[in-house]
Amino acid sequence: MIVEETLEAGSSVARVAMKHGVNANQVFKWRRLHEAGRLGPRAAREVQLLPVRVAEEQELPRPQDSAAAAGVSSGSMHIELPGSVRISLEGHVDPAMVRAVLQSLRS
Repeated sequence: MIVEETLEAGSSVARVAMKHGVNANQVFKWRRLHEAGRLGPRAAREVQLLPVRVAEEQELPRPQDSAAAAGVSSGSMHIELPGSVRISLEGHVDPAMVRAVLQSLRS
């Protein structure tokens, strides 16, 4: 763990951050979270993940009603991740775009 490397005697936060290609300010933030007990096993127990399965792309019919023509949202999906990351999908969304967003979350 990056934070643990910075806690070793003689360690430099800047050098550890550079070694892992991370901004040193982010590592300092992680250290504060670690010291507050918000990283590690305790935090991992508090997070509940839902299974996600990406199915083969299917052609979906486009809505033809007046609400869709007027640009009114026909639905929405909001995904919130730790660190103030929010992903919002509004209205009719291209399935390929949803697939790309979900796959990017894996990395």
